[in-house]
Amino acid sequence: MFKNIKNIYLTPRFFYAWGIVVFSFIVSYAFAWLLPLAVVALVTLLVLTIADAVLLFSSNIQLQVNRVVAHIVSIGHPVIINYVVTNFSTIKLQAKLLDELPEQLQIRNFNISFTVDARSKQNQEYTFKPLTRGEYEFGTLHCLIASAVGLVQRRLQVAQNETIAVYPSIIEMKQYELAGFNRNTTEHGIKKLRRIGHSYEFEQIRSYVKGDDYRSINWKATSRRADLMVNQYEDEKAQSVYVVIDKSRVMKMPFEGLSLLDYAINTSLVISNVALNRQDKAGLITFSDKIGSALIADRGKLQLKKILDALYKEKERFVEANYELLYLNMRNLVKGRSLILFFTNFESQYALQRVLPMLRKINQKHLLVVVFFENTEINNAASEPAKNLEDIYTQGIAQKYIYEKQQLVQELKKYGIYSILTKPQDLTVNAVNKYIELKSRGLI
Repeated sequence: MFKNIKNIYLTPRFFYAWGIVVFSFIVSYAFAWLLPLAVVALVTLLVLTIADAVLLFSSNIQLQVNRVVAHIVSIGHPVIINYVVTNFSTIKLQAKLLDELPEQLQIRNFNISFTVDARSKQNQEYTFKPLTRGEYEFGTLHCLIASAVGLVQRRLQVAQNETIAVYPSIIEMKQYELAGFNRNTTEHGIKKLRRIGHSYEFEQIRSYVKGDDYRSINWKATSRRADLMVNQYEDEKAQSVYVVIDKSRVMKMPFEGLSLLDYAINTSLVISNVALNRQDKAGLITFSDKIGSALIADRGKLQLKKILDALYKEKERFVEANYELLYLNMRNLVKGRSLILFFTNFESQYALQRVLPMLRKINQKHLLVVVFFENTEINNAASEPAKNLEDIYTQGIAQKYIYEKQQLVQELKKYGIYSILTKPQDLTVNAVNKYIELKSRGLI
């Protein structure tokens, strides 16, 4: 036991008990009849302390704790850590788990206290929500055990370092996966769209069904079958869809724990998956003052994994974005007309006017959709009832800001550039809606 003395911890109960004994000796100076009782208490407490320590360090005390956590998780979604505790001992134990959680969580006093019965097994859970991408490293998991006496605790190191990877939201990607198979999705927030005309790719000839467009009737097939037959068309495939993400300082702004860049990355993964499911080609470009990731649009089996791995590594940069550099690289990288979903943020007319010439050049060669964000805090300030003069001024400024954001949409529309002005929480829904709309209208 002496070689394990560093694993012995004294409990608060130990110090309370010894404090009472010391107090008894002090009081016995005034009341001599207390001295024998104090001596008996001292001997009893000493024996109990030694016996408790010997019991905890005996070979009969065996406790096993396993930390179970997924090694790949999604940003912004709850992650459950499951601690599986198995007591092989013949006595009930008081246990306290002390886990060294990842530094990203900034939790320094984590502990879970519980009681585990003899020869039994139980689970303890802890849930956290990762708000940044990257590697989360768990340190050593310690467990302090004590018997029913509770004077001494024994420390056990029950689990070693473990690392998990926090990726862009794979869960959100799966939620919207089926949206790519429907021409008009009925997902909440995604509007139904009436198809105008046909896209250019012929699919099959089938029998006429009441409600079909009579302009689709194939008269030659009808004459051969002596029954009305119609041509059926489908959306064109193998079209290039590029996601372009601005990762400069304007995308650092946080909403509900996630930065605008994280919202854009999660949505980019969803859009890429939907495009690949519709047999389109998906590509990726990230930039700030220099080009980050650049993946040529492709629809191979490994393309989604390449995009996921590239998005996993992206970080915000506290610099201004270089749009001229973006345009030059897109001229070399993007061959042929493509759909460009461009995620950025504009806070003023000046910010838009400064980059508008480059956006117009990109729009001349491709179908450009600029996605930028509403400031939900300002929207809330504008909708709250005014109680005094200061609130009236605050509301006036907030409403002016909201109006300027709407003016940015009109400015882009004036030059034939599509745009999405959205709340960060609704970004994925609105982006998928726009992609399906443009596909359905045959504009790509």
